[in-house]
Order: sequence, then C-alpha cells, then structure tokens
Amino acid sequence: MTNLFTRRDFLKLAGILPISITAPRILNTFESLGRVQNKPQNVLVIVFDTWSSYHVSLYGYPRETMPNLAKLTERAVVYHNHYAGGNFTTPGTASLLTGVHPWTHRAFQPGGKVVESLISKNIFSAFDNFYRVSYSHNLWANLLIRQFRGDLDEYIPKRKYFLTRERRAEDQRFFLDSDSIIPTLFGNDEDLALVSWLRTFEKNETGSAYSLFLSPLYEQYRKNYYENQFADIEAFFPRGIPKDDYDIFTLEHAIDSIGNLLTTTPQPFMGYFHFWPPHAPYNTHKEFVGRFLDDDFVTTPKPLDLFGDEGPKSKHRMEYDEYILYVDREFARFYNKLESSGLLENTWVILTSDHGEMFERGIEGHRTPVLYEPVVRVPLIIFEPGRESRLDINANTSAVDILPTLLHVTGQASLEWTEGSVLPPYRPIQTDSDRSVFIVHADKNEKFSPLKVATVAMIKGDYKIMYFIGYKELGEDRQRIELYNIKEDPEELNNLLEIELEIGNEMLDELKMKLDKMNAPYQLNS
Repeated sequence: MTNLFTRRDFLKLAGILPISITAPRILNTFESLGRVQNKPQNVLVIVFDTWSSYHVSLYGYPRETMPNLAKLTERAVVYHNHYAGGNFTTPGTASLLTGVHPWTHRAFQPGGKVVESLISKNIFSAFDNFYRVSYSHNLWANLLIRQFRGDLDEYIPKRKYFLTRERRAEDQRFFLDSDSIIPTLFGNDEDLALVSWLRTFEKNETGSAYSLFLSPLYEQYRKNYYENQFADIEAFFPRGIPKDDYDIFTLEHAIDSIGNLLTTTPQPFMGYFHFWPPHAPYNTHKEFVGRFLDDDFVTTPKPLDLFGDEGPKSKHRMEYDEYILYVDREFARFYNKLESSGLLENTWVILTSDHGEMFERGIEGHRTPVLYEPVVRVPLIIFEPGRESRLDINANTSAVDILPTLLHVTGQASLEWTEGSVLPPYRPIQTDSDRSVFIVHADKNEKFSPLKVATVAMIKGDYKIMYFIGYKELGEDRQRIELYNIKEDPEELNNLLEIELEIGNEMLDELKMKLDKMNAPYQLNS
C-alpha cells in the first residue's frame, strides 16, 4: 500500500501540533503532491437495500422500473450475473464490507456481527490512506459499520437522515420516543438499545410486540405525532412516508445531504452509503403510485415451495416495482450532482445491493431458507472515471469480489484475507471462467458451530446447485438438493438433479468439500 502522506495524516498531525507549525509545511506538501499525482482516485460504494436484478428493466425485466439507470449505464460496466453473499442484510452487507463469505465472517444471524479477527480487516481499514466515511439507514447494516468505526474518519449516525430527529430539533421539545431517548441515555450502546425498544414497543409484521399494554399507547402517540408534524411530507407519499422498522425518512433528504457532504470531503475518500429503499414497506413517491396498475405483466407460474405459504403476491410485487422507480429517480439525481460537481472525473462509483427480494413460490420477502435467483442475484454497475461506453460482463461474480477489485483499480496492495477475485475487465490475468460462486443462508445456526442448519448455493458456469441441510421441514432426511441450468432455465423451474447426474454429483461433491473445510475450525464447538 502506498506510503504517501495523505490529508488524513494532515488532520491527525494538525490535531496534536500547533497549527502555526504544521500548516505551512504540510500544505506545501499537499500542493506538490497534487502536481505530481494529478487528481486522486476516490471510491464510492452505493447500496440500495433489497434490490433484485430480477426486477430491473436493465436486466430484462418486462416492467420499465429503471429508465434513468438504463441511460446512465451507457457509460458504465454492467454485470449481469452478480450474486450477494447472503439473502438478507446481515450476511449480505458483511460480505460487502469484509470481502469474505458468511461462513468466514460468521455474521449470518439477524443483527449479527463479524468475528473478532475481522474487525480490523474490512473495506475501511483496506483504504487507510483515504478519508473514510460511511452511513446506513439500515439498523443491521449500521451494527456492522459500527464494528469498524475505529477505521472510519467520519461515522454518520443512523438517525442523522431520519426526519423525526430533524423536526424535533427544530421545535426544541423532548419526545417520548426511541429517536430521542436512546441517543441521550444509551450513546455507547445505541443500536442494541434500539433493538430492545423495538421488541418492547413496536409491533412487528404480525401485529404484536413484547408489551401488549405499552405498544398500543406508543402506537397512538406516534400516530398523533406524525399527523401533526409531517402532513406536508405525507402528501407526497400516499402509502405512507418511507420508513424503516421504526422511523421515517425521505430518500431525497439522504441523497441531497450525502451529495453535499461529498463535495467538501477530503480527497481521496472512500465512502460506503447504504440506503433503505426499495426494502419494505414499499412506500413510493406519489409520482409512481399506480404506474404498473393496468399493465399486461404476467408472472411465470411456479410451484409452492416447502418454505412458502399460499396466497397471491402480485399486489406487493407491483408496489415493490413502483418503489424501485423512486430509487431510479433519486439515484439519477445523485449521479447528476456528482457529475456537475466534477467528482465523477476521479471517482469510482459502485452501485449494488446486499440481497434481493421474492414474490413467488408462496414466499414474500428475502429472509428465507431458499436461495432462488430473485433473492440472491443483485445489480452491480461500475461507473469508471473517464469511461464513455458501456461494457456488459456475463461472468459469474460475487459480492466478495468488490473489495479486491477496488483495491486493484486504485493502485492499492492486495490483501491475502479477502476471498474474492478482481472483477473483469480489471483483472490482470483472466482466471477460470468456471469459478465457483457461493451464497450462504444460516440464520438459525449457532454463530460458532458448524453449519448444520443452513442453505448453501454454488454457481459454476451455467449451473447452480442448492443444498439444504438441517431444517425440520425437510423431514427425517433433513436435506434437499436442487440443480438448475440458470442460463437455459432462469426461472429455475426444472430441477435437473436426476437428469444431469454427472454435473450434479461433481458440483455437490465440490460444495460439500468446501463446506467441510469451512466447518472444520468449529467442529470442537459442536
């Protein structure tokens, strides 16, 4: 890694020495470095949560969900077979931030954290000569970012870009709400305290909370507060103001704030920004409500999965697609702001997601034992400084490839602990086109035990195998295996396990050998 004196070094030195001593010499150093290096290369990773490639028009989805993105990608590298590390926030985000698979980082339970050995091995520590800044709307993603806070120059608290915090500051009142109480009383344990608050006071998707007495009172209080304070914003969101599990925001607010922040951030910078949309609830802007209501889109009929339940999913699918339109508009505004500020001239912009979403086989959402394509294949688009034409990449790629790729393209040293490869077209030597890509779901498994209740998928060439183990729903055998040719059968309708015996056995043997290797360090705990 380069040893050049950076702006971050200047900020540290300036904090311990008198400015009259440090400023003239160090500023002269920066001026000479600027002349030698020209513009430094920045890195910007943008994550939109729960964003499936199977719902993006750019990737062949019949509904035109992202017209702005389609235009912007005429100057980008577009990856068509890119896979998340897991199928919900914790494992998917942890793989993005560490460059390793869930069976290595072990953050595969809801709200989990990476193992201690990886706390100093993350995307922020890898760019230690850059100014590192990060923000997330998502509580579970934020828990991971806070683990790496020691490697950040600027950590933006989760509540920063939520509306309730801003409004309460304006009228100088103290409200009985998590957004006020938790930061005040539990500053060092804010995220854990918030989880406890949610469980006690806030109703979950099934309509219940830990406290049957306090929860209804709290809900009525919040209803009255929102009606009085946010009527002006609510007019733009007929389905309700966008919200995460407990509070409200607008994507415009976060996009504008971060766009303004980046224009004044010291360079070179490494930024990781993780936005909630299009994660449920799908509260899109009024401009997009009903956009697909009367279209002729028809879903492909698929059998009910063992882990699914009966019931149509078309209504929420349409709302999800309309929420993606909101993401499309706001990302285009963000991109245009970066371009008008001149930042795109020397900034690598990575646009991706932590996992996808499903509305089929009786399954709605993403935290499920199944690893079908809609819930694990996610967009990956790289906007490279100076690129003027589109390049499409059809190789199988993984979330763990992003960190080593960013290090490579910015001239940083590679890291031996990452498990990914440098992405094409940037890799110096073309590697095996039939490399194996892995996805892991193990939210019911103990963190430090071998994976005994889990689903592991492996993609190799045109084929994908899914290996289910340990679930009680599987009956006495406690395992299930599925094999698909995802190039010829992208909807995964034809299980080829008993037809393509040789391919199936080879892939299953490879997957089991990999699983045994990754389980080995934890066998003593079982």
